[in-house]
Amino acid sequence: MKSILGVIVALCLAVPALAQVNPPARVDSVKKTRIKTPPKDGFAVRREIDSNVMVPYPDVREEDVYYSKRIWRELDLRDTINSVLNAESSKLIDVLLEAIRNEELTVYSNKDTTAGRLLDDNDSFKIALTAQEALQSAQGTVEGEADPETGKIAEPTLRRLRSEEFMKYRIKEDWILDSKRSVFEPRIIGIAPMKMVEGNWQPVFWVYYDDARQLLSTKKLVNPANDASTLSFDDFFVRRLFSSYVVKETNPSNKDINEMLGITDPKDPRKLYESERIKKSIMDFEQSLWEY
Repeated sequence: MKSILGVIVALCLAVPALAQVNPPARVDSVKKTRIKTPPKDGFAVRREIDSNVMVPYPDVREEDVYYSKRIWRELDLRDTINSVLNAESSKLIDVLLEAIRNEELTVYSNKDTTAGRLLDDNDSFKIALTAQEALQSAQGTVEGEADPETGKIAEPTLRRLRSEEFMKYRIKEDWILDSKRSVFEPRIIGIAPMKMVEGNWQPVFWVYYDDARQLLSTKKLVNPANDASTLSFDDFFVRRLFSSYVVKETNPSNKDINEMLGITDPKDPRKLYESERIKKSIMDFEQSLWEY
């Protein structure tokens, strides 16, 4: 009996000694362990956009278009909803100009010189611009300096791009009634970045939207509403996530709202009233098509 008690006492005395020896070894092993994979930064999986994904428009035959109305709109990037097009990490103007430099996108002049006269705000996609011409129209040029020895003036160079100058975009779109699908929907035809020229907002060039869709569908847009969603520039326009106001509709005199109403003050409220009237006329036409 005494021998058994002696063994138990010996074991009890040995446990503290083992406890003093083992902990330092365990601490050292923890310190030497390295993290093989970084921790997950949040719960949302921020996926990259699949470059092959672009939802095509449904085919519309010309004979199935029962009704069509052309509208011109303007997007102001100072509006909170549209400010995503001017986000620091993803600016629409940067996407367009980069594609132009790489000759991935063809743009068209906003001026028609084929008739021997200069017409501003021409959006018929008649005259294609070279990459250099498009960049000059967007960025402007700086006159070259004269060589002090030869007196020869260097060729003009492009100005540094100022993205903050492009605070508006103009959209040309058709509202069509497809009798085959019984759908009344808008189709964007063209989009033009605008900047202030001699006190007026003017398009610098026009982009045919169907040509730009593949490009815009591969560029990720910051979505302030949902970090877990994957949103492209094409989604932003096709899903009608922007805020805009109408500046023109088709009319016999081919005038915009300002010219029709004789508005010279950009803050004149009649401009907004007429814009809302045009919007309402389109919605009223849609409502008149259906019976409940």
